[in-house]
Amino acid sequence: MAEQSLPTTIKAIVEQHPSLTPKGRIIASYILENPRKAVFMTSKELSETCAVSEATVVRFVSRLGYIGYSAFRQALRDFVDTDLNLLDRKDLSGLKGPDANRLHRVVLEEMDNLQYFFEIADMEALSAAVDALEKSEYIYVVGSRLSYTFAYYLGWSLTKIRQNVQILKGSDSTTIDWLTIAPADSLVIIIATARYPNELIRLGDLVRRLEKKLLVIADSSLCPLVQSADLSLVAPTKNIPFIGNPTTISCIINYLVQELASRDGERLEEHQRRLEQVYRENDVLFNLHKTGAGH
Repeated sequence: MAEQSLPTTIKAIVEQHPSLTPKGRIIASYILENPRKAVFMTSKELSETCAVSEATVVRFVSRLGYIGYSAFRQALRDFVDTDLNLLDRKDLSGLKGPDANRLHRVVLEEMDNLQYFFEIADMEALSAAVDALEKSEYIYVVGSRLSYTFAYYLGWSLTKIRQNVQILKGSDSTTIDWLTIAPADSLVIIIATARYPNELIRLGDLVRRLEKKLLVIADSSLCPLVQSADLSLVAPTKNIPFIGNPTTISCIINYLVQELASRDGERLEEHQRRLEQVYRENDVLFNLHKTGAGH
């Protein structure tokens, strides 16, 4: 791996390695050789494994520029998550364990993810994203593979509160057409989840070349689309998922939609009134109170 392509956490360890204390080099070497083990260790467990004091571990992560061990481990988690393939994830996910505890573990992990997001949420970034949703006349929401699920959810929800929303698949080449002919002041939202499909990265490059505003919603700050986006929202998770962690990104989507709806007032009411009229006229949705033959 070329040094310039190293994730920030690993690059910092590599760069600091020569100037570390002997005990610091022991910790650094262990993490570089065993990142998938180290990411699950507490500071105490790492200190015991490396035969150093816990205070040495704390000084080590501080030397790397992290405000605490939990921040360091989250950054290491992001690196490991981005690098894992499906077989790796199966080995790390505990699928071979007893199924009696699996539901309990899954629920607790998702609660832990939401609590972590609540504690570190960047309200200024969230507010800026809602401003962009409110002020942009045209919105294009793009996803691919797993993230298309979230793109569809966000796009579908936005159509219930405003006009001019288009949902696009990153794997469909016509998405290039839609983005190219989109009005200059359009907002493009790309949702990306590990392991970050290259087609979304290419679309992000296209959006920048077209000089349209880009909002990226990702599950890690290591997402290659984040650094060059005009706006970005990161939905971190504390565990390493088998396939994906839907809860935090879904929470962000719900917040964006509800906050935008709260700003729309009379325009929202008129928009939703028109939708409900169309639903009734075309018998789109089940109506509990509707009676008669054939219904």
